[in-house]
Amino acid sequence: MGVYVSVRGWLECDDKQLAAFQEIVSSHEDEHYSHGWGAPRRHINWTHYVFYGADIRQSAVDWLVGQIREIARIPANADGDRVRGLFLSSHEIEGTAEWQVREGRLVILPCDVRHRYLDE
Repeated sequence: MGVYVSVRGWLECDDKQLAAFQEIVSSHEDEHYSHGWGAPRRHINWTHYVFYGADIRQSAVDWLVGQIREIARIPANADGDRVRGLFLSSHEIEGTAEWQVREGRLVILPCDVRHRYLDE
């Protein structure tokens, strides 16, 4: 059956960064796990939020991580703000990790004990 990883989280960006995000996601379209990306039906105020949530095969993790790394490298806006966000990935065997999108990169760290309830 395979090993699965539950991935859920969000990214924050502005209008121009959102357009770049959409181009990146489109370039990685797979007609399956790509459907995990979503956004509010209507934009509210200035920050755009995009979300990802799906149970994906372990073999697809590199595909998603590659997208997120590419998204993290989107240039800063006029105010110097970069795309940022947070994801939790719960691996069936290895447990939960925190994926931090900040400062133009993706940082993957062991998950804080506060989030262990998500693996129960």
